[in-house]
Amino acid sequence: MKYLSFLKMGLLIAAVGFLPIDGLGMGSRVPAVGTTAEDFRLADLDGKQQSLSQYRGKVVLVNFWATWCKPCTTEMPAMQAIYEKLRDQGFVVLAVNELEDEVKVREHITQHGHTFPVLMDRDNKVANQFGVFGLPVSVFIDEKGVVQEYIKGGLLTEQVILDTVARIQKSEPMKAASLK
Repeated sequence: MKYLSFLKMGLLIAAVGFLPIDGLGMGSRVPAVGTTAEDFRLADLDGKQQSLSQYRGKVVLVNFWATWCKPCTTEMPAMQAIYEKLRDQGFVVLAVNELEDEVKVREHITQHGHTFPVLMDRDNKVANQFGVFGLPVSVFIDEKGVVQEYIKGGLLTEQVILDTVARIQKSEPMKAASLK
């Protein structure tokens, strides 16, 4: 009988998409491609509050990452290279760190010479808001604040970022991708 209860609970969790544990839920719902991204506010490494909405008018790559995540740190040089190349053309990277100590994150960013904004998701609220389950996750948002692409897994290369930004700027069809 207890097994049946656990099975029902498992089906419920699968249907709902998350299970709150001590107030922290795992990713609730992946934002649908073609819908407006929900706004958020997080502090950057200088303690300044930044919001997604302040970047309206730009193509935004919101990348969820952590220093311990090898695929995350592997794709960051590509993000930096394209950020440097396209930031004057309306492209921004927001690297959202999940649940890590600010000192450790700052040390990593400084050591690798990253200059894009790094935001601290200390309570995992924004990751949950974006349905993040596993790292890295990259969400491309267009100038109007609409989700254009959701990529789960370490798939970002310079070419992937360039192609995605070009497609968004040309308003080509949207898609979702996932590492299988």
